[in-house]
Amino acid sequence: MRILIKNGRVIDPANRLDRVTNVYIAGGRIEAVADSLEGFEAERTIDAQGRLVLPGLVDLAARLREPGFEHKGTIASETRAAAAAGITSLVTPPDTDPVIDTPAVAKLIRKTAQLAGYCHVYSIGAATQKLGGEHISEMGALKAAGCVGVGNALTPFKNPLVEKRVMEYAATFDLTLFLFSEDPSLRHNGCVHEGAISTRLGLPGIPEAAETVAVARNLALVADTGVRAHFSQISTAKALQMIARAQYDGLPVSVDVAAHHLFLTDMDIGEFDSQCHVRPPLRHQRDLQGLREGVRKGTVGVICSDHQPHEADAKLRPFRETASGISGLETLLPLTLRLAEENRMELLDAIARVTTAPAKIIGIEAGNLSPGASADVTVVDPEQYWRVTPANLLSRGHNTPFRDWDMKGRVSHTLLAGELVFSRT
Repeated sequence: MRILIKNGRVIDPANRLDRVTNVYIAGGRIEAVADSLEGFEAERTIDAQGRLVLPGLVDLAARLREPGFEHKGTIASETRAAAAAGITSLVTPPDTDPVIDTPAVAKLIRKTAQLAGYCHVYSIGAATQKLGGEHISEMGALKAAGCVGVGNALTPFKNPLVEKRVMEYAATFDLTLFLFSEDPSLRHNGCVHEGAISTRLGLPGIPEAAETVAVARNLALVADTGVRAHFSQISTAKALQMIARAQYDGLPVSVDVAAHHLFLTDMDIGEFDSQCHVRPPLRHQRDLQGLREGVRKGTVGVICSDHQPHEADAKLRPFRETASGISGLETLLPLTLRLAEENRMELLDAIARVTTAPAKIIGIEAGNLSPGASADVTVVDPEQYWRVTPANLLSRGHNTPFRDWDMKGRVSHTLLAGELVFSRT
């Protein structure tokens, strides 16, 4: 179908484009981004006057819960929510059931997502068999099956030697290793940031050192092996400073931060609000400011949703017994737009953190509006306010600490390879 998106403010960070113009789509691909295109006859026209026209968002961390946890969500339900959030490509970690440690599971997820038809879904393969942290998986086969990287999700490696061998093996296959940096001994049974709030509530804390010690070890091993590493969901300012130094020294490392860590601190836990039970935990205000500064300076290249939908009962137990994680797909874009305003960032740079930057890390042709690129496009009304309520969320998980927040900026249309997969009108 030949589609014209006209009169919108087109923001394409990959091409450093930010101006009012038109987007022409034909055969599922971008034909041109221009004020006019001679001979183009549109079969469908979307008037985007007063709206933003963006590349489809790319989310580096979204658990879809299928296979294995379909009572929390399915690939169909969560990719439908992703489309409503303007996300056209997302990456799912390997901690499904069964674990993504064989080509069969990776292919199953990709096929199921293709049948749903809302979003491109990419998998991170398990770095170790069954995420056991000990025996290395068949990374070559996982790469051949379409995995865009390997990682061990939230499960630690048995020891640094195993981690070093994993890095060497991943480097052999030119795979990005996704690292969740948390020292299990220092974390122990903690569930919140260690500090005044954990003491007041009588909850076991997770010290800042649980992250910084793990980051220091991981950086030393990256320097030794040369593996391309991505640090996932960093939560402390000190850890980010260490990664910034490594980047300055030329190590092949990148980093993302979950959107909620840019807006919430341990103070938001209040009186045991289990919606604020996340991992890594919400940290101190100075950490939030440090992460925001990292995003602004470019140390943090990616903002992700860290989407983890849960059934209602999972958040109804005593705080430390509740499941960690939030449903974050549908708040990713409005929080990014809000961050641009509050963090003195150019909108072009903020949008890059959720489009071209994550696409580059996983090596996919997405997150841009270049001629010939797949027509994955999001149209957003930047002035529309909406309230975060269960009725306004399409995800099966309604677990969010942003409930009853008024968000500014809402997706009106999402196109996937030139097909309209979501329309609010």
